Parts: sequence; structure tokens; C-alpha cells
Amino acid sequence: MAQQFVLKTLLDFASAHSLRGYPGDCANLHGHNWKIEVEIVGQELNDIGMVIDFKQIKKHAKEIVKELDHKFLNDIEYFKTVNPTAENIAQYLFRQIQQRIEAPNVTMHQITVWENDRNCVIYSEPSTS
Repeated sequence: MAQQFVLKTLLDFASAHSLRGYPGDCANLHGHNWKIEVEIVGQELNDIGMVIDFKQIKKHAKEIVKELDHKFLNDIEYFKTVNPTAENIAQYLFRQIQQRIEAPNVTMHQITVWENDRNCVIYSEPSTS
């Protein structure tokens, strides 16, 4: 098996949402202080010994998180048709960050979205290599 390096960076944001069609309290407007763990994977180190600079990962992740921070998620264009569940938020963040990563031989590995200290979703997609 080839070597691989998994880099992880942490971010957070606060937002509110309501879950359409949910048969309970979460159908009502409520908020979370979300914690996000972004994981990037690569097999090769560059000439200075890095897979990718953590600053680059954070820059792209912060761009996406900023769009959600202190917002009502149901009003975000994507979530007008997709229910803003933790699962869908994880998938959205993963794909948005993945589109912005511009380093050779580096891909998204997985993302973990914590809605509180006890509940999280881990999302990944199969490797295309």
C-alpha cells in the first residue's frame, strides 16, 4: 500500500435552520454552533516536505463557512431545495471545498460536521483514482 498523509484542520460557525418534514422539535427554527473537521489526503510531499500548506486548506474552507456563518441555512440558495440536515451540510461543505483545492495529487478525504458535542456526521466520497 502506498503511503498517504491525511491533513486535518478545524473550523466552526454558527447558524440556524429548520428541518422541513421533520416530525419533532427540529422542524422549528433552532441554531447550532457547528464544528467542522476538514481532512485532505495526499501521497506525495512537495520539495519543502508538505502535501499542501494548511493555510491553503483553511482559506478555501473559510470561504465556504463564511457563506453559512450567522445565517438561516434554509435561506441559502442550495438549501432552498435540499433540507439542511447535518448530513446534507456535510455533503455540501465537502463538495464545495473539494472544488476549490488546487494542488496536484491532493483530494478531499472526509469531512466531519459536529452539530453539538455529542452528534456528528462523517462524509466522504469514493476515490476516483
